[in-house]
Formats: sequence, C-alpha cells, structure tokens
Amino acid sequence: MRPQACLQILKPLLSKPSFTSKEAKTYGVPSAVLSYYVKSGKLKRIRRGVYQSSHYHNKKAFRWADLIEAVYSVNDGVICLISALAIYDLTEEIPRQHWIGICHKTSIRSNRQMKIIRFRDLTLGKIDIELEGVRVSIFDRERTIVDAFRLLSREIAIKALKLAVRGGKNRINFIKLEEYAKKLQFDISPYLMSITT
Repeated sequence: MRPQACLQILKPLLSKPSFTSKEAKTYGVPSAVLSYYVKSGKLKRIRRGVYQSSHYHNKKAFRWADLIEAVYSVNDGVICLISALAIYDLTEEIPRQHWIGICHKTSIRSNRQMKIIRFRDLTLGKIDIELEGVRVSIFDRERTIVDAFRLLSREIAIKALKLAVRGGKNRINFIKLEEYAKKLQFDISPYLMSITT
C-alpha cells in the first residue's frame, strides 16, 4: 500500500488528540509506516506507540502540547511543582520551563525547556490524568502543595495552599495532605492552621 493511501485510511485517527500504533494497525497500517510518517514530518511521536498528526490543532489544548512532549521525552517523568500547580490552577506563575520529576538516580539534566527535579520517592501521590487527550503522570494536588513548601518559595506555596483551601475544583484532601507532609518530613500544620483559622 502506498504511503499516501495510508494517510487517507488513517484520517479518522488524525483528527484525534492522539492515537496508538495498535489503533493504526486495526486500520491496516503497520508501525513501519508510522515511523516513515514521523521521519517525513506528517506525524509527531508523542511517546513510544503514541502518535499525533503534525497538523492537529486544538486551541483549547494547545496550551499543554510542549509540556506533554517534555514529560514523554524523559523516562518515567512526572509533572511536578510549578508545572503541576499551573495545571491545577493553583498558581499565578507562568512556568518558563517544564518542571519534570525523575528518580534521584537518573542522569538526565535540566535544559532551557525543562527543569529536572530529582525525588527519592517518585510514587507518593503520583497519578495519571488526561491532558489534551494524552495520559500523563503528575503528582496530585496534595503532593504538589507539600513539594511546593519543601522546594519552592514560601510565597508560592502559601498562595497555592490558599487557593486549594478555597475549594471548588481545586479542593484538597487535608488528611492526605498531612500524611504526605509527614512522609516527606515537612511540618505543614502551622501553615494549615494559619490559613484555616
């Protein structure tokens, strides 16, 4: 089958935020053809086995496209700190870099696009969410707030906690927040007391 014909066959998948090589195979398009399209610039490889049309455009979703690419460029990367706060609407900061958490033994370094943060515990509070139709790993709100107190300025952390305490879609679980703080050896109780009283 000619490559141009395969593009026509893939049309239903190309309008989606992402699709898998398994889905392409159900249309009769093998992985080798997908690799050809990536090399020729017709597809973007988001991560192993997950692709997106180079022409895919969603104004609402476009905000996180670079962050998704960044987190998938790092093995077992987890969105954290400023980037996570931005996703949860718990900060007014505009991230200049994508903040990605990794295992402390990994040798990847920060660069102009990515701020790499090493964590001893990469599983505590790690969840998967859907961002622009793609599953990404991120620390939950509670872990993100505790990490903000541990690793960012008090001003950023206190603002995030205040926004989270106000409720709405950013509501946090106080029991989980205190559990995480204890496990990460940070006393968050004075801050909780001052904000909630």
